[in-house]
Amino acid sequence: MRRVPRWALVPSGSAPVVLVTGWTTAAALEGPSYDAVRQTISVLAAYGAAGFWIMTGALFAVGVCHLGTAWALRAAAPAGRVALAAGGVAALVVALVPAPSSGGSLKHGSVAATGFAFLALWPLLASVRGGTPAPWALRPLPALLATASMGAGALWYLVATDRDGPAGVAERLVTCLQSLWPLVVVLSCLWHQRRTRTRPPSPSPPASPSPPAAR
Repeated sequence: MRRVPRWALVPSGSAPVVLVTGWTTAAALEGPSYDAVRQTISVLAAYGAAGFWIMTGALFAVGVCHLGTAWALRAAAPAGRVALAAGGVAALVVALVPAPSSGGSLKHGSVAATGFAFLALWPLLASVRGGTPAPWALRPLPALLATASMGAGALWYLVATDRDGPAGVAERLVTCLQSLWPLVVVLSCLWHQRRTRTRPPSPSPPASPSPPAAR
């Protein structure tokens, strides 16, 4: 299995920090008129919003972080790395095509939905099957649970949006999961590499005594 460099902690660890800091700061600049429970992150990055540049910059930075993590995750299956990188590119495009202040945008919504799909599927696509035991987060069952959790969060978001419910909370939950899972995978890979490196070699069985030579 190919090794994951330690510098992978930088992009994977920065993504959730940048994202949460971005929407917290942008919401504070927006003031009491912004309802974080029902309104989405896209509202903070819309044209004319008080924290437009902060939220846009945060989304752009998260996209760059996902691209860096995808490059570094050499232990993951190639399809998963491509999906994570595609999610990063989608985040860059979302930052470049913000929603208008008047409401939703088909272009913005389509790009955001595409990015979500890639980021929800990449854990499962990155899982490693067969051969040498893989790091915990790259095994099929944890990867499947991660993808299922993101899918359940998306379903909650759709229901909340349709019923004018806590869509903002649902969206933040999903985006937090999607930004944290790359860090979980990187930590799992580094821990696996450390254990493999420090594990003592298995003792070889004692050689059976040779039979006495015939005279």
